[in-house]
Amino acid sequence: MISNKLALDIINTALKTGGDFAEIYIENIDSTTFRIENTKVDSLVSPKKIGCGIRILKDLQSVYGYTNDLSKKSLLKLADDLSKRFNGEQKIKLSNFKPLKHAKQISHMEIPFDQVDKKEIIEFLKDGEKQMRDYSSDIVRTSASLFYEYSLITIFNSNGLHIDDHRNIARISASCVASKDNKVQPQFVAKGTKAGWEFFKNEINFNEMCHKNAELCITMLNAKECPSGKMPVVIGNGWGGVLFHESCGHPLEASGVSKGLSCFAGKLYQPIASPIVNAYDDATIPNAWGSSNMDDEGHTPHKTQLIKNGICVDYLTDSFNGRRMKKPENGASRRQDFKYEPTSRMSNTYIDNGTSTKDEIIKATKLGLYCVSFNGGSVDPSTGEFNFGASEAYIIRDGKICEPVRGATLIGKGDEILFNIDMIANDLDLADGMCGAASGSIPVQVGQPTLRIKEITVGGAGGKLK
Repeated sequence: MISNKLALDIINTALKTGGDFAEIYIENIDSTTFRIENTKVDSLVSPKKIGCGIRILKDLQSVYGYTNDLSKKSLLKLADDLSKRFNGEQKIKLSNFKPLKHAKQISHMEIPFDQVDKKEIIEFLKDGEKQMRDYSSDIVRTSASLFYEYSLITIFNSNGLHIDDHRNIARISASCVASKDNKVQPQFVAKGTKAGWEFFKNEINFNEMCHKNAELCITMLNAKECPSGKMPVVIGNGWGGVLFHESCGHPLEASGVSKGLSCFAGKLYQPIASPIVNAYDDATIPNAWGSSNMDDEGHTPHKTQLIKNGICVDYLTDSFNGRRMKKPENGASRRQDFKYEPTSRMSNTYIDNGTSTKDEIIKATKLGLYCVSFNGGSVDPSTGEFNFGASEAYIIRDGKICEPVRGATLIGKGDEILFNIDMIANDLDLADGMCGAASGSIPVQVGQPTLRIKEITVGGAGGKLK
């Protein structure tokens, strides 16, 4: 989107006051959203964004700025303005770039979305939305949407890197709201991919997704309040992994670890979990929602083992925070778009399979709670303290899944619950979501097999568990 000559001028302008690294990140984004709400086409939006971010590093200092104006005058002025944050003489003079290609193409698209008739997409969404609307008269609001985005990324930096990346992401979602007796119950389901229209046509059953979403919405609407107290909790596979993502994954990111602002700082090669726990962050899964051909510094994505047999064996590291840790990057630098400075972030993060089965875990639990998925919460990465609300939960009695309960909240500390995991099943699954942090909102997958935490505090308005 800019010439190599202009990129060289920008880099050298940025480095003129003694910076030891400079980077240009250029992005051209096209996106479209189809949305059906209560039978009507609510929106069909196709915004376009283009912009450039420039970053300069000097030792452990960083300065970042961006612009939507990609003219030579604008970009050189931005580089010059940013360089004034430092005081010194130019140490690096770049004379050329070495164009690189991706080590591996992670995403593959057979049917581009812009080649699909819009009417086909709209009818596809309407069919799913109807499944929810017709399920029960207690469902008062329904919506179904499909979002897809194409982007062209170009990165230049003072190490001589020049690399381009064509990216595509797409996500389909359905939501409904039920109401009865002054109770309101929302329910949401979504599936994302880096593939094309063929994924939604051939690999998922959207009507079934919508039907199950409506069914769960009514089930939870009619559920009794969850009891409270300390108890064993079985957490379901797939979406259950959001608990690990938030309470344990974020504290393993170098953005916090490098500054000592994480409960896992200084714990490398030390036990941080039960010996049966193995955890990974894998940005190389083909077409996965959180995967990438390169990270947002232009590095090759990795499959990184974070926990091995309960031992912390690695952190997710970007190049800047790696300076503080004296540790190389491992392909974990991400950002929402050109408006954000990149930092260490998760991609597809999960606890790996264990040796039990889901049935064995349920049968081994005399009295407790089974949390299938969560609808949000909060965590302090510096302490690991968290609270998460369950969107689907059931009481376990005498080794059987029994009545549904609503309003369940799990309360604890990430570094404590990891040690309290005493059974892990062999039914690993991943689920798609969006993760918000310092460098914006990015696509991620969470995941795990069914597992049991032998004791955790559960909050609820249903009295004591009996």
